[in-house]
Amino acid sequence: MDSHTIYHFVGIKGSGMSALALILHDEGYQVQGSDIDQYTFTQRGLEKAGVKIMPFAAENIHAGLTIVAGNSFEDTHPEIKAAKALNLKIIHYPELLGELLAGHTSIGVAGAHGKTSTTGLLAHVLGGIAPTSFLVGDGTGKGIKNSQFFVFEADEYRRHFLAQAPDYMIMTNIDFDHPDYYHGIDDVFSAFQTEADQVKKGIFAWGDDPELRQLKTNVPVYYYGTSDRDDFQARNILRTVNGSEFDVYYHDENLGHYVIHLFGEHNVLNSLAVIAVSHMEKIPHAEVARELLTFQGVKRRFSERKMADMTIIDDYAHHPSEIKATLDAARQKYPDKTIIAVFQPHTFSRTIAYMDDFAKSLSLADVVYLTEIFSSAREHDGKVSSADLGAKISKGGTVLHLNNMSALLEYHNDVVVFMGAGDVQKYEKAYEALLSDSSLKNN
Repeated sequence: MDSHTIYHFVGIKGSGMSALALILHDEGYQVQGSDIDQYTFTQRGLEKAGVKIMPFAAENIHAGLTIVAGNSFEDTHPEIKAAKALNLKIIHYPELLGELLAGHTSIGVAGAHGKTSTTGLLAHVLGGIAPTSFLVGDGTGKGIKNSQFFVFEADEYRRHFLAQAPDYMIMTNIDFDHPDYYHGIDDVFSAFQTEADQVKKGIFAWGDDPELRQLKTNVPVYYYGTSDRDDFQARNILRTVNGSEFDVYYHDENLGHYVIHLFGEHNVLNSLAVIAVSHMEKIPHAEVARELLTFQGVKRRFSERKMADMTIIDDYAHHPSEIKATLDAARQKYPDKTIIAVFQPHTFSRTIAYMDDFAKSLSLADVVYLTEIFSSAREHDGKVSSADLGAKISKGGTVLHLNNMSALLEYHNDVVVFMGAGDVQKYEKAYEALLSDSSLKNN
């Protein structure tokens, strides 16, 4: 790392990029960046830290900069082109993250689903016990020089995580996602197998995942779950409207009783993975249990707020497995309320690949609404629409539009779950404005 340069992040509002920028800023390096003008939930942390954010422009690039390129930006981007013309050093996000791991006990979290929540939980628990640097995929990051632990979210997209070789790796699952890049489940597995071969001390893998059970590595693989064949087991699970509690065993050794104020079966498993890592690092179980009690979640993962007589939940879920987990959590916390799902499909290729699976997962809600498909920077249109998905949904499937969200005003004292990885929050805001206006008129 160079203390004399300014690290200029191209695409600084990206969830991983903003977190990485905050880590460098915390460690005393000069940081700035550029991105689109549109507000994103990641920029608040950068603004609070005093990091300069500029609109994209070739004029931002000058001598004395080191360019940190986001994963979505090719050599044709004006700022990258300008940097090349000036022969500036250009480093890509995955490589810079890999460099930062040196000197710490590093723990990565990989998986098609659950990695942000698990990374956030692990960072919270370890950070309450020892100095811990962390990078979470919700845009949060913290850098502590010479910290004992470095916890980070490892991104499998385009095999980016192969730039990192951590001491430990939690693998929450292997699933076919990113159909614009991966050819199928075997292709995804090959990426995880290659990453597993780079792990230095041990892997913690969800025991019910058939792909993870096929891993062959030179380091121990500890499986966690609820089965007798798992190394770390959650037993006597009790799920209530206040959260979940369970006992943890490492083989036949009782590691204690744990309570979490989180919802859904997936959060029991996420907590179990964190407990397993902590056990192998010889962290006292009582300290881990204490920290688990105070975790409040990460951004855009089952984020709740009350408005009028409604509960509104915002979640990043954009894959059928994630939708299932989010609705399971909503049902656990609100067993007696109507659960209304508002889902924004994310990319045309994913919608085509998982059409039937989306319909099945969404059926766990009582009523389903859709928005138009959110296109990505890599694909602007496709041969599928939200109406095609809606036709397969038995519990609704109506497509909402930003200028007419009034259908949601029919519900009272219920729960609305907005899900999606695009800009579904603009639909939330439109609904909240209607709800607020309606409440004022009624009063």
